[in-house]
Amino acid sequence: MPNTRTTNAVRLEFAPGSLVQSNLSGAAFTGDWLWVAGDEACGLDRLRRLDPVGREVLRFGEVRDFPLADLLDLPGTANEEADLEGMAVADGFLWVVGSHGLKRKNAKPDRDHAYNAKRLAKVVLDGNRRLLACLPLEADAEGEPCLVRQAQDGRRALRLKGDAQTNQLTRALADDPHFGPYMAIPGKDNGFDIEGLAVDGRRLLLGLRGPVLRGWSALLEIEVEARGDQLRLLPLDANGGVLRKHFLQLDGLGVRDLHFSGDDLYILAGPTMVLNGEIRVFKWPAARPSLAANRDPVRFEAALTESVSLPHGRGTNRAEAICDLPPALAGRKPSWLVLYDAPGADRRDGEHTVFGDLLRHD
Repeated sequence: MPNTRTTNAVRLEFAPGSLVQSNLSGAAFTGDWLWVAGDEACGLDRLRRLDPVGREVLRFGEVRDFPLADLLDLPGTANEEADLEGMAVADGFLWVVGSHGLKRKNAKPDRDHAYNAKRLAKVVLDGNRRLLACLPLEADAEGEPCLVRQAQDGRRALRLKGDAQTNQLTRALADDPHFGPYMAIPGKDNGFDIEGLAVDGRRLLLGLRGPVLRGWSALLEIEVEARGDQLRLLPLDANGGVLRKHFLQLDGLGVRDLHFSGDDLYILAGPTMVLNGEIRVFKWPAARPSLAANRDPVRFEAALTESVSLPHGRGTNRAEAICDLPPALAGRKPSWLVLYDAPGADRRDGEHTVFGDLLRHD
């Protein structure tokens, strides 16, 4: 369990033109290299481990962009944000998932009431938000890990079958008694909103920030396989069902990120809607074998333990990403990296540098 948090222990240096800048929503490691996603970009950034320059424990920089349009035939246009909210490295691939949700325009403080009323009534869908993809990792001539459309061993970048309006997952959810009614509601209004991804072989867990139903948060379990140039959902039972639903008791909070550590699943949780509320890490002990043995299409899990509570600011410093540090970086004590959306002034150094935290755990 976490016992110490080192604030601003990890320095991330971006460049003026970086795809990802500050609103960090996903993180994963391959050795000394850190991959990050942001919810306002249509791509990923890779940062190299560098020598510390200040009081931080770890420093990453020399950023390189990897636009998704260079790797995939996207469902939307190349300049539409993908709202990437989950990342995981597994079996030579970097997996990513978009929120899949709608967004509502926000009011602007410098405009009149009539104008803002129209904005607040406008709900839109960016096609790239409905993206679930695996991207091959391959070393280049200098030995640096890169994302490629097709690797030399034949692995290819693939995304779940669909288009800018729908894909196999949203079609499976359209008539679902729990989530179907929320597919037309924007994510920040307690509508459907994926924010978390964990991978176990061909099985994927998708964490939902919303909806939270009578205090129960949810994970969706799916299985995928490559067919041709796409990913397809596989049946999980003899009846052809492609979804399993796991409702979790997170004290009314929604999922912000997921992370397997051994057989345990750790869940970063925070408010579903646009609130300044507590952000906490929960542990589902022995989740991996429990999920492998489960055959129920819907199950409820209340035996979770709270690991730690993270601080937050007023409209700032919202923890959005959690992942294990590789042992070579963590040293003697296992550690998680925690990254933040909307970093405040206390997490910035100039315009293009932000800081994350380290959480030590047993």
